[in-house]
Amino acid sequence: MKVKYLFYSLISVVLTPVYAQKLQVSDPAQAGFSRERLDKIDDMLQEYVSAKKIAGAVALIAHDGKIVYHKGTGYADIREKRNMAPNTIFRIASQTKAITSTAVMMLFEEGKLLLDDPVSLYIPEFKDQGVLDEFKPADSTYTTVPARRAVTIRDLLTHTSGIGYAVIGSKEANAIYARAGIPAGFVAEPLKLGDKMKILAKLPLTHQPGEKFTYGLNTDVLGYVVEVVSGISLDDFFRQRIFQPLQMNDTYFYLPRDKQARLAEVYVENQAGETVEAPQVSHGGIDKDYPLKGSTYFSGGAGLSSTAADYAAFLQMLLNGGIYNGKRLLSPDTIRLMTVNQIGELGLGYGNTFGLGFEIVGKGGSAALPWHEGSFSWGGYFGSHYWVDPASGIVAVILTQEVPNREWGDISAKFKNMVYAAHTGK
Repeated sequence: MKVKYLFYSLISVVLTPVYAQKLQVSDPAQAGFSRERLDKIDDMLQEYVSAKKIAGAVALIAHDGKIVYHKGTGYADIREKRNMAPNTIFRIASQTKAITSTAVMMLFEEGKLLLDDPVSLYIPEFKDQGVLDEFKPADSTYTTVPARRAVTIRDLLTHTSGIGYAVIGSKEANAIYARAGIPAGFVAEPLKLGDKMKILAKLPLTHQPGEKFTYGLNTDVLGYVVEVVSGISLDDFFRQRIFQPLQMNDTYFYLPRDKQARLAEVYVENQAGETVEAPQVSHGGIDKDYPLKGSTYFSGGAGLSSTAADYAAFLQMLLNGGIYNGKRLLSPDTIRLMTVNQIGELGLGYGNTFGLGFEIVGKGGSAALPWHEGSFSWGGYFGSHYWVDPASGIVAVILTQEVPNREWGDISAKFKNMVYAAHTGK
């Protein structure tokens, strides 16, 4: 018994520095990375900036809780000649989803909800839903058939509910949601999340619940579930339960005045494939200044703006098994539940699957790129990507602000390849 106690005591001592401390800047060589090879990331990103393929980027890499790379390249605002600083604030769009999923799982741990609860238990409007049968493009009218079962919390977390996306979804979803006034999550107008989610509940699902993976407004619905179950706004829940414990002091739905000057400009490609400043309203009616103008619509699927450092702290908490800087948000077992395949054979390509809020890298994915099987990741609409690799202890995030950008797939893949090329394995 004494031996067993001593064993667990030693394990606690060994793990405490990683689990209890914040991310710390480290000499790359002391943290298992080649400084010379990391410098090549600068060169790669600068080539894209010089070729006018992106305005700029911020990237951060951490290994075992030690930051080995955190730099800005290019411009946050070309017209104003504002350099891309490491603390530049970005619209992280769908990277919001991981934070909302975490909030849901915190309530799950507290016994406030079950994953297989019907959503209608918390939002009654989701009862007796219909599934799209026939759609008439001429006037966006449609017919439905009854859903064979209720949409559950798990369906929302795994994007298997049949709920589609506004603006960037299928042509049917785009038309039906536009007619009903459902936003994609980038909202500058004085709207309320609950009002729109109740309307969404009455619109047809694109397929029977559980039958397909359809990326959609599921996490916006989850954001409203968090509000209903917790009794406070999603903004307050994030601030009190996640951002303050993790000291994510630059992450907001709507930026306070003293931080607005740090927000990066949004860019688009012109016909020549070069980076130019985006118009005020584009992409199906999105006002690019929504983080500055809005104040009331807390989109759990796309609404946050943040920095690379803030988001890395959140990711490090996940890698640590739910604890960061001595503050526990989730248990290791819950993190495991979130980061294993939850969609069976529905797959995302390359053998990758989906957990409760994340893409999960499978054998095929680990053969296509250097990350390891079991890594989990996602990205954002405006050109951003993150991943956590538990096998190697790597956390990485890269942020840009350009959409569409035909170069983005290559940029994010090259960044990933170069991160692992710089990893010495120590």
